[in-house]
Amino acid sequence: MKNSFALTFALACLAGVSFAAEKKRVVVCTVTTGFRHGPAIAEAEKTLPKLAKESGAFEIVEFVRQPDAPKIPQRPRKPKDLAANANDKDKERMAEDMKKFEAENAKWTSEMVAQEKAAKDGFEAAVKKSLAALSPARLRAEKIDLVIFADTTGDLPLPDKEGFIKWIEDGHAFVGMHSASDTFHGFPGYGQMLQGEFKSHGKQVPADLVAGDTSHPANAGIGSKWDIKLEEMYEMKDGSHDRSKVHVIWFLKHPPQQPDKAEYAAVSWCRMAGTGRVFYTSLGHREDLWNDDPALPNRVNSPETAKQYQAHILGGIKWALGLASGDATPNPEVK
Repeated sequence: MKNSFALTFALACLAGVSFAAEKKRVVVCTVTTGFRHGPAIAEAEKTLPKLAKESGAFEIVEFVRQPDAPKIPQRPRKPKDLAANANDKDKERMAEDMKKFEAENAKWTSEMVAQEKAAKDGFEAAVKKSLAALSPARLRAEKIDLVIFADTTGDLPLPDKEGFIKWIEDGHAFVGMHSASDTFHGFPGYGQMLQGEFKSHGKQVPADLVAGDTSHPANAGIGSKWDIKLEEMYEMKDGSHDRSKVHVIWFLKHPPQQPDKAEYAAVSWCRMAGTGRVFYTSLGHREDLWNDDPALPNRVNSPETAKQYQAHILGGIKWALGLASGDATPNPEVK
């Protein structure tokens, strides 16, 4: 009897250890239907698995990637209208350009129109097939804990957009990087969940970031300030980012393109969406933020800055997965 009890207890302990050691399951989506940050996405698809392996905290069970783009016949483009103050040389150039356009346009047959439509339809179908992995039913069946949108853009044709938001709110996690805020502009549910919708960006600039919470995992021990030598800094649409609904982690004290103007500009935050956890960072445009290889061509940001960025997103991921403690209480008083 004692032996039987001891064996049962030992098996229960082993099961407990196995359960505790079970890694969180993550899906990463890098599909775009708008502008594609190709170089950054390529780096993200290498860096995220590296962070998963090195941390041992989670595993990427699936990448939802962009299908191969078809070769779509390109219609000739009509030249832009002349300016009101065009000179004779401009008019001569315009006449030549129109002549070329008309010659090319005459070659555009109904068969080529059909080829163009077939190629576009085929690509859209392939994108939908790829995104089927993000259906709420599939996410639940595969026991996915977190979905990452790494530099996604456009109106992604998810199988069930509302259901996807509900899946997050029901206790799962979402992480968005850089142009994840340039995704689903026409879907209010996504913007409300994320609490940030991309409006614009100017030229790449130095970023003098200020910490909203130095103890949050996504601060990654960087401290109260974080200077990034060069990055594409986003501005959010008015009304899309409600500070009373987010816990700011990093921000600017001025608009990205106006360093002399005192004004809060959002960069990274977290929040609760229902019982789900949401983390977003607008950083992640440049390859040399993702990649810490000193030999990376055209490097501007140092390898140390890249390691800080990696620690920043890893901290956000671990927080979203509930593997690292951190506050999500809105902190609009931070300035």
